[in-house]
Amino acid sequence: VQLVESGGGLVQTGGSLRLSCAASGSTPSAYNMGWFRQAPGKEREFVGCISWSGGSTYYADSVKGRFTISRDNAKNTVSLQMNSLKPEDTAVYCCAAASRGGSWPIRGDYWGQGTQVTVSS
Repeated sequence: VQLVESGGGLVQTGGSLRLSCAASGSTPSAYNMGWFRQAPGKEREFVGCISWSGGSTYYADSVKGRFTISRDNAKNTVSLQMNSLKPEDTAVYCCAAASRGGSWPIRGDYWGQGTQVTVSS
């Protein structure tokens, strides 16, 4: 499965952004999907994930209550709505897909290239 992210950009503290991930290839709707991020000089960090059906979600404590993941299997897209953004949310955000039989929260079998999110103070 191929993944392409979009929607990153520059936003002020407290603002919102919506990231999208377009999936293509072998039955994207059969995969659990998620988002990870990596800030400069830091390791990649799990953000959240959503099950293949959209029925279950899981979030990192650092974003819980501020970020929401959704998916539209008819359009093969996964979205990350980010509200109340903070400077520490600044990172490259990557979409990931994982086999349904894998771990939960997901670890990612397929990855997109990422999109930059910068939150100014």
